[in-house]
Amino acid sequence: MLHPYIQQGFAHIRNMARFIRLYILRCQHDQVGMIGGYLAYISLLSLVPLVAVAFSVLNAFPMFSGFRTQIESFVYANIVPSRGEELQSYINGFVGNIAQMTTVGVGFLVVVALMLIHNIDKTLNKIWRVQKRPRLIISLSIYWMILTLGPILLGSSIAFTSYLASLTHLADNYTPGLSSLLLTLAPYLFSLLAFFMLYQLVPNVKVRYSHAFCGALFSSILFEMLKKGFALYIQHFPSYQAIYGALALVPILFVWVYLSWLVVLLGAELTALLQEQNARFRKSIQPMESPNVPS
Repeated sequence: MLHPYIQQGFAHIRNMARFIRLYILRCQHDQVGMIGGYLAYISLLSLVPLVAVAFSVLNAFPMFSGFRTQIESFVYANIVPSRGEELQSYINGFVGNIAQMTTVGVGFLVVVALMLIHNIDKTLNKIWRVQKRPRLIISLSIYWMILTLGPILLGSSIAFTSYLASLTHLADNYTPGLSSLLLTLAPYLFSLLAFFMLYQLVPNVKVRYSHAFCGALFSSILFEMLKKGFALYIQHFPSYQAIYGALALVPILFVWVYLSWLVVLLGAELTALLQEQNARFRKSIQPMESPNVPS
């Protein structure tokens, strides 16, 4: 007869294997690959309008003018690893042309940017099996708040990080390597916070903080690993450059955006499955709980 601790270990392994199997089946049922391609296509259409609206919001706040270069570098470095500077030159040219557009044209760009947020909202609520949706006017108000407050939060976080980096440079005299450690951890912390807010706030259902954190941790680690792997692939296997030449940035951008959306969706599926399993567990033990007997 096996030791109770060994039996408990085998039980944990079986439960983990069952959970992984359910996770894979859930991802297959929700067609994560196809939905990721759809969101990548919508993202490419909305990329220039979204960046234009975001930087227009930041330009309205003079406090972020000194951090514009850092904000642009952070955004473009995460859009396409190792090709961010090339993409930045193209998009800045497109954004510069927006100043020559009419009010109707600018309004159309805002609508396209809101369309991307709407599709993200619809997709995540579908993953959480949410049937009841808020009214259209409420949804549009939320989308507009995300579109305007998102760049401000991003600028504030980068400004705060720059302030911490300046402090850690002074602290390096007492604790060597502190600033380099902060710069190493900063991308992971940014990713973790972004994914956590996405999984916690976007679904039209109450998501437990622990479940959102687990999904965000999984996605942030996967995203940073993917970012390093994709950058190495672009540097050492320049097949896209050899085939497409000057147009190589287009397929590279599409592949990266598609992989990024897969990371977002995989983390959302994990968060939703954790919440679903927790709800089933609580429902299964509810009849076993002793009823409240009045004294």
